[in-house]
Amino acid sequence: MSRSTGGPGSERDLERDRGQDRGPRLRRSSLEIREKEIREKGSEILREQLDAAQTELKLKDKECERLSQIRNQLEQELEELTASLFEEAHKMVREANVKQAAAEKQHREAQGKIDVLQAEVTALKTLVLTSTPSSPNRQLHPQLLSAGTRGSHRHGGGHTRNKSASGAFPPNRTEPEHPSAPAQPAAKEDREMDSVLFAEFLAWKQRPSLERSSAFLSRIHREDIGPCLSFTRSQLSQAVQDAVENNSLTIEPIGTSAAPLVKAAAVECGGPKKCALSGMSRLCRHRIKLGDKESYYYISPSSRARITAVCNFFTYIRYIQQGLVRHDAEQMFWEVTRLRREITVAKLGFYLNDQG
Repeated sequence: MSRSTGGPGSERDLERDRGQDRGPRLRRSSLEIREKEIREKGSEILREQLDAAQTELKLKDKECERLSQIRNQLEQELEELTASLFEEAHKMVREANVKQAAAEKQHREAQGKIDVLQAEVTALKTLVLTSTPSSPNRQLHPQLLSAGTRGSHRHGGGHTRNKSASGAFPPNRTEPEHPSAPAQPAAKEDREMDSVLFAEFLAWKQRPSLERSSAFLSRIHREDIGPCLSFTRSQLSQAVQDAVENNSLTIEPIGTSAAPLVKAAAVECGGPKKCALSGMSRLCRHRIKLGDKESYYYISPSSRARITAVCNFFTYIRYIQQGLVRHDAEQMFWEVTRLRREITVAKLGFYLNDQG
């Protein structure tokens, strides 16, 4: 039998079939739309999170840059503060050294004046004690001398002038023994700078060093230090010179009770009455020690003066090297020259006999 296609029942069947086919298609399309919306929303959320992360990174980079600038500024301020503190400390040390040098100079000058005044007082006391009413001292009472005898040393019936007192009394405070002789003016020491030596000193002062490579120190070692520290015992003399240059030599007075620690040979170290450097029999009031060695060497006053003169020179040039001397170049040069003269004088055997 053939199926009829024109009846109402068949149309409903067709519409039902079409509705059944349209349902899955609508569901698939809605799912696709939702999936697309979800993807778009997810990508939008991710873009927002990425933008927020990038913004946060930029802020952190700016903060790191700011902190780095603060750190650099603090480091610079700390360096400047440290430099200023060191400069202030060096300035205080230089000022203290200058004040100490001035005080020592004033002390030496005052001590010299005291010695002169003590000598004058002693001479005056001697003159006063030799003058009595029965036998007056005509040096203190010139009105007692007659016109014909004021220039002589003796008077009829009087006493003789005390020669010891006149020798202790300064010549400019007493009457001259020969009034007719003209007074000689006091000689004034003058000086003239050597241009070659000054040029060598200026070249050394630009880069001060204790090395002997410079013409300045090479000359001083050759002309002054070497001859001054050249003693009979050549090996010990070289050791002393090395210790002086290295600032490792110790000089100390000899104690009257404590015995020195001696490990070297007795002939080499000398003794209280024999100088270890010169080998001559002299009364030794000081002894030296070289660096960390445990041996002491007895030295005579002349040897001590020679070593001390060289030590004073090295001390001064070390002060110049460390920037502790605030004088100009010419003043420094003349002080160096004065120290060289002291080395020469000590080398020739002159020294002050310090009993203290």
